[in-house]
Amino acid sequence: MKAAILTHYDKKGTDLSIQDLAIPVPKNDEVLVKIKAAGVNPLDNMIIRGEVKLIVPYKTPLVMGNECAGVVEKVGKDVAGFKPGDRVYGRMPLKKIGAFAEYAAVQASALAHIPEYMSFEAAATVPLTALTAMQAFEIMQAKAGESVFISGGTGSLGAMAIPVAKSLGLHVATNGSAANEERVRKLGAETFIDYKKENYIDVLSDVDHVLDTLGDRELPNEFKVLKKGGTLVSLRGLPNGRFAKRSGMPLFKRVLFQIAGSKYDKMAAKKDQTYDFLFVHEDGRQLEKIGRLFDADHPLETSIDAVFSLNQVNAALAKVKRGSSRGKTIIKIEA
Repeated sequence: MKAAILTHYDKKGTDLSIQDLAIPVPKNDEVLVKIKAAGVNPLDNMIIRGEVKLIVPYKTPLVMGNECAGVVEKVGKDVAGFKPGDRVYGRMPLKKIGAFAEYAAVQASALAHIPEYMSFEAAATVPLTALTAMQAFEIMQAKAGESVFISGGTGSLGAMAIPVAKSLGLHVATNGSAANEERVRKLGAETFIDYKKENYIDVLSDVDHVLDTLGDRELPNEFKVLKKGGTLVSLRGLPNGRFAKRSGMPLFKRVLFQIAGSKYDKMAAKKDQTYDFLFVHEDGRQLEKIGRLFDADHPLETSIDAVFSLNQVNAALAKVKRGSSRGKTIIKIEA
């Protein structure tokens, strides 16, 4: 089978190598998936640059890719709930990624059934961003009727987080360029702030929750619009002690991340707020739950910006690196 391989880390980025590998044999708790489509994410570029080694120390050579959609080919003897021919999708397990390939052996607990109304390409846009949204809202303990500000919510994360937030009964505010306003309002955003005309700190106040996608430069302002006692979950800030404890990390990493994230913990403490860092993990049951939030009459809205072939994986990664996407970048895989 063909697969896109990271041969070495490089802080400046490096191209993946397309290589021929043997089709993997699934373990007892795994499912062999014939991959039809894979999502391309900023996380992929972060892994290539070695920026997540403290969280997940991947060894090279490494088959890349963090989310996939495809068809079950075989199941391990201990697997229940899946059979050959099932359409499945999932966030690849943290310890064993590999979606940029024609086949992957995936732990069954990471997978869910693709809703009938959804194509493979559309399904490949869902797992990473939808699970990110769900896990963020769980950490926030967000309740129907509360408000959430999704910073920079016009990209692929916002395209999933906004409808998931709406389905949970949250009032959503986001910001971005005016060209995206109509699209994100259709997704469920009630408040849209054109960043070229207004600064969100002049518009928002006493927000219950903030989902940060921008990181260090915006975190001080995001804390300003957050109410006293509110919660902020960041995808781009630094890990902190709460993250390390929640992730079950060893003591030395808990101490290390407690020091690293203390800057943001101190910001939060000024108004009894809470800061959490999120590195999304696989969860098939949670993905099944997301699928049940929507149906064919009220489908989960997906947004695809561009589609590449597996041989064009480096062009796809470069596009994601440039930013300014209006949805998800997808690799369509045809074995």
